[in-house]
Amino acid sequence: MAGAKSSDKRGPGLAVKVWLFSYNFLQVLGWSYLLYQLVNYYTNPPASKAPLWDIVKLGVIVFQNAAFLEVINVGLGFVKSNLIITFFQVMSRLIVVDGLLIVTPTAPESIGLPLCILCWSIAEITRYLYYALNIIDAVPYALVWCRYTFFWVLYPVGITGELLCYYAAQSYVQEHNLFSLSLPNKLNIAFSYHYFLIFMMLLYIPLFPQMFMHMVHQRRKIIGGGGAAKSEASAKGKKGR
Repeated sequence: MAGAKSSDKRGPGLAVKVWLFSYNFLQVLGWSYLLYQLVNYYTNPPASKAPLWDIVKLGVIVFQNAAFLEVINVGLGFVKSNLIITFFQVMSRLIVVDGLLIVTPTAPESIGLPLCILCWSIAEITRYLYYALNIIDAVPYALVWCRYTFFWVLYPVGITGELLCYYAAQSYVQEHNLFSLSLPNKLNIAFSYHYFLIFMMLLYIPLFPQMFMHMVHQRRKIIGGGGAAKSEASAKGKKGR
C-alpha cells in the first residue's frame, strides 16, 4: 500500500506528460485559430459572402470532437477527474456539433453559432493553456484568474448560443423526420429525434445552475485563497476538468 501511495504522489510518467502537454497545446492552437477566423469573418467579410459555418466548419468538427480524448484520458487514469461528469460535459458539446450543426442546414444559420464559437474558443484557449502549463508547473496567476473569472460571461452566453442552435434545428428535424423511427417497423421501436432534442434542451434547466455554481465555488476556493491561490490552482489543474 505504501508503494501505491508513493506512486500516486509521483504522478503520471514522462510519456503521459508529453502526451497531455501536446494534446492541450494543440487544442490551444486550434481554438486560437477558430477565434481568429470568427473575428476575421466579421471584421473582413469574405468576398464570396460564404456563411460563417463554411469558414469554421472543419476546425470546429476536428477540435470539438478531439475533446472526446479527454474522456479517454480520464478513463485510462492519465487525468484525475470524474469520468461521468467529463463524459457528459464533452457529449453536450458534441451533440451541438455532430447532432445539430453538421446534420441540419438551419442550425448553422442561427445567431447561436457565432455565440458558441466565441464562447467555446475563449473558454477552451484559457482552459487548455491552463492544463498545458500546469503540466510543466508554469501557470501564471493571470491565467488562473482568467480561467476562474471568464465563466461569469462565457457560461450563460455560450449556453444561450447552444440553445439557439437547438431551437433553429427543430423545424428541419421535425419536417424531415431526421434520425427517427416510426411504428410499425422491424425493430418494433419508436424514436423521435425531435423530442430527444427537446429533452436535451430541457436538461439545461437543472444542469446549468449546477455547473455554474460549481465554477463559482471553485473560484471562491482558488482565487479567494489569497497567497495560496497559485498552489491550489496548480493542484486543481492536475485533476483535469
